[in-house]
Amino acid sequence: MRKFYFLLLLFPVVGSAQVNTKLQAKIEQEANAIEPKLIEWRRYLHQNPELSNQEKKTGAYIVAHLKSLGIEVQYPVAKTGVVGILRGGKLGPVVALRADMDALPVTERNSLPFASKEKALFNGQETGVMHACGHDAHMSILMAVAEILSKNKNDIKGIVKFFFQPAEEGAPVADGTSGAELMIKEGVMENPKVDVVFGLHVQSLTLSGKIALKPEGLMAAVDGLSIKVTGKGAHGATPWDGVDPIMISSQIVVGLQTIVSRQMELTKAPAVITIGSIHAGNRGNIIPEIATMEGTIRTFDIGMQNKIHEKIKHTVATIAEASGAKAEAVITRGYPATYNDPTLTQLMMPSLQRAAGKENVISTPAVTMAEDFSFFQQKVPGIFFFLGAYPTDVKLEKAPVHHTADFMIDEKSFVVGVKALIGLTMDYMYQPKK
Repeated sequence: MRKFYFLLLLFPVVGSAQVNTKLQAKIEQEANAIEPKLIEWRRYLHQNPELSNQEKKTGAYIVAHLKSLGIEVQYPVAKTGVVGILRGGKLGPVVALRADMDALPVTERNSLPFASKEKALFNGQETGVMHACGHDAHMSILMAVAEILSKNKNDIKGIVKFFFQPAEEGAPVADGTSGAELMIKEGVMENPKVDVVFGLHVQSLTLSGKIALKPEGLMAAVDGLSIKVTGKGAHGATPWDGVDPIMISSQIVVGLQTIVSRQMELTKAPAVITIGSIHAGNRGNIIPEIATMEGTIRTFDIGMQNKIHEKIKHTVATIAEASGAKAEAVITRGYPATYNDPTLTQLMMPSLQRAAGKENVISTPAVTMAEDFSFFQQKVPGIFFFLGAYPTDVKLEKAPVHHTADFMIDEKSFVVGVKALIGLTMDYMYQPKK
């Protein structure tokens, strides 16, 4: 995650149907009252993190909670995921709410009394395991939403599906299928068919209690990039006897950056090509035969995404050919762009403003991280938003960045997330039929 710079939200707000004020007041009171339990759940989940597709204890914990509420449960889904189905007392649409479950291979370094001590093997090495991106908060927020909505079942006009999704951070399986993609393949969007989907992500660099979002592209599409350069080995003292794949790889890295800076229409949408890993050789006086590189591609526009893919393959092959080597770029499509339906975003803005306070709903620029929530949004209209959770007792220059050992978030923000998801759900259900 990265630092955000915000503007006040400039969306034109249209009136939307909402639940009656008496029910609103009741739900708000219940959301405030559930905060101690919500924090207790979060701390348990934080102390018991599990890596992608290994969320067995996590899944069992959620299943027990949903069943205690009388919610219909499907488990396991997509290896370790959980789906809860709450059928309301009145007819209406089907609303899906999503929380991701997996933790990261990060060793926690902060002094929280509930800090994780878990260990696991990742890529053949022992590592600490930590909820270093806030998925523990997402799960506990959705558990609270499920509890409150189950208490108000008779007032629900439709069906709520709770998606507790594994493997958002990337599945450690051969085909690389993400948790969201696999849940969809296993039919979670059907029976009953989902009409709309809502989700949130805590943001440690945004002031606690703020809600930040934008219509259209919020987060980037991400694709994987692998490059293999095959040259000719030689003694390091006589490079003219070989074809140096390390030198050629260096030229390729520079050449890839000109695709973004000189060949893409960046006023249309941003794009990023990053090489994060280069491997070649094993001694300083030996020119190896092969060099390999790994990277990622971030885009917001499908047309630009396809064009960048073509340009990368051409650039890699021709730079290598010019030096007498061979090179191939293999691109693996990952998560699509996280896209907030503009009409839905405008329609539901009053619900978010009621949850956080009008002045606390703000606009954010698009960010170049990626989220597999986007797979759900490809199937139905959806809204994904950031929930500010910047700890008020931490100085800004020492802000706890996501995916790091020092990551931490303000638990006081969680109730705002509960109110927001419930408000979106109930208000959408109470929209007049078209």
